[in-house]
Parts: sequence; C-alpha cells; structure tokens
Amino acid sequence: MAIEILSSSQIERMRRAGRAAAETLAFVGAHLRPGMSTADIDRLVREDTARRGGRPSQLGYLGFPATVCTSRNHVVCHGVPSPREHLAPGDIVNVDVTTELDGYHGDTSAMFLIGDVGPEARRLVEVARRCRDAGIAVIRDGARLGDIGAAIDELAQREGVSVVTEYGGHGIGRRMHADPHVPHVGKRGTGPRLKAGMAITVEPMLNLGGAATRALDDGWTVVTADGSLSAQWEHTVIVTRDGFELTTQL
Repeated sequence: MAIEILSSSQIERMRRAGRAAAETLAFVGAHLRPGMSTADIDRLVREDTARRGGRPSQLGYLGFPATVCTSRNHVVCHGVPSPREHLAPGDIVNVDVTTELDGYHGDTSAMFLIGDVGPEARRLVEVARRCRDAGIAVIRDGARLGDIGAAIDELAQREGVSVVTEYGGHGIGRRMHADPHVPHVGKRGTGPRLKAGMAITVEPMLNLGGAATRALDDGWTVVTADGSLSAQWEHTVIVTRDGFELTTQL
C-alpha cells in the first residue's frame, strides 16, 4: 500500500481544490428546493465548478455519467442524477462534490433537508454529521486507521443507528481515490499509522435501519437493503503533526 505524503506546496494545492469543492457544495445547497430534479443539481455543479476554474472529478470516473452524486432518502451513496427524479418536501439528500483544480482533488459532501423533514430523519442527519466529526477528531500523526472507524462506530451504536461497512473513505491527492481505504468501523490501535502529510476522506454512511445495502441495476446507485433512510457527510482531511486540517471546510 503506497500512501502518498504530500509536500507543503502540494498541501497548498489541496487547500485550493478543497475550498473550490466546498464553495460549489455551498452554492448548490443554497439553490435546493422542492420540485428541482437531481439533474438540475448536476447542471449547477457543472456550471459552478467551471466558474471556479476546476473540473468535476467524478465525471467519467470508471464510467460514472455525471458530475456529482445525489443520494436521496434510502440511497446510501453513488446516486446518479436524473431528470426524472425530483426533490420533494420531507426528503433528505446528500450532494457529493469532488473538484480537481491544478491537478489535485477536494472531495466533500453534505446532507440537505428539503421542506418539512420528520424528526427521525433530522436525527439521523445530525448523528451522521457527529459521526464524521468524531472520526476526524482522533486524526493526528501516529494515530491508526482503526481509531477512526472505532470512534465512528462507538457513537453510532450509542445512538442506535448502523454504519455501512461495504464503503469507506480513501486517500486523495493527485488522484481522487488512492490508498489507504478508510473503514468507518474498526478497533482502536489497529491498522496502518497515520503520518503527517497524508490526505484522506472521512465520509461515514449511517442507516436508520440495518447496515446492509444493495446495488441497483444502473451499476452505481447503492440503497439500504431494508429501505430505511441513510445519511452521509464528508470532509477531505490532511494529517498534521498536531492533529488535522480540513481542506473542505469553509
């Protein structure tokens, strides 16, 4: 497993890419409303990314047909935007933006509440955000990958929600997806050590029901096996000597 250690100049490029992705995500979030199609979200991401001088990293990645993943309600991840899918009051939706700028990538996602959302959906969205932040909080030079997953899973279990295990975070830098794989469940003190200069994503997917998932026939969209709601938040994180830096936080 070849994990890249970024130089100070490379980290500065990661900051610029991360900020561009975060600004696009914020721009799109401000425009979401009932009746909008997920294809409209794709168009907004495409246009705003170009305005910032970037390229949508996801477009064409392993054949992915869009610039953004839009994962609504029971969709866990990798939802493909469609002109036939419309946001409705009560929906929760994850918008996952990755921007390549000057050869480096920033990857971030957030949950958005459409109209009047029920209390269980709101709680899941908030717990998912807290789980992401709990995983990030343990990152520092010398920590282990298992520490991240343990922190996430411990909080999820206390809150009575489940963590998806088939998908995880990843290394990021000159490539959108690189080593290491970052599991969102784990055992403290296990796994490779984190080193200052590493860049990873932390992006736990939390389900209101069971952790099992299934893939749809489009080859991309992943949904909860039991039809329960799912929520996810993501940041790109640089490991530092004293802790971490978020490149995708505005």
